[in-house]
Amino acid sequence: MANVEPIDQSQQPISDDQELAKVLAGVDLQADAATPADDAATAAPAADDTALPEPEPAVEPELAVPPVVTPSVATPLGDDLSGVKQEALSELRPLVDKLNIPAEEKFDTYLLLLRSTDDKTLIEPAHETAKLIEDESRRAQALLDIIKEIDFLSGPKQ
Repeated sequence: MANVEPIDQSQQPISDDQELAKVLAGVDLQADAATPADDAATAAPAADDTALPEPEPAVEPELAVPPVVTPSVATPLGDDLSGVKQEALSELRPLVDKLNIPAEEKFDTYLLLLRSTDDKTLIEPAHETAKLIEDESRRAQALLDIIKEIDFLSGPKQ
């Protein structure tokens, strides 16, 4: 084993790394000097000022484990809620024309009714309302939605 020169403490400040180096240097020197006849002497460590106390076992910090949250399973609409929805849709249908809201919101209402009921008679009033939307980008999107709904309703039923 190679001998490690002790660190001159007058030139450098003492740190944990330097203390460790001193201890390791002392261990190397003791190991080189030990012979089979010296087994009794090596059984008990020599008491010197450079020996570090026994290191404490490393304690892993406890990680906070969030509690397991079981998501509630959404139950499908019961017959009673489906009935209420159908009744509200049928009540809303004749009132949509009477809504005093911007054309964009009225179109969204027609589209909701159309998608909820698949009532082809809603396509024409939805189209007329889409044409009244002032923002060209939003109007274009509304017209695309009308085309998609027509394609969906015209396609074969699965």
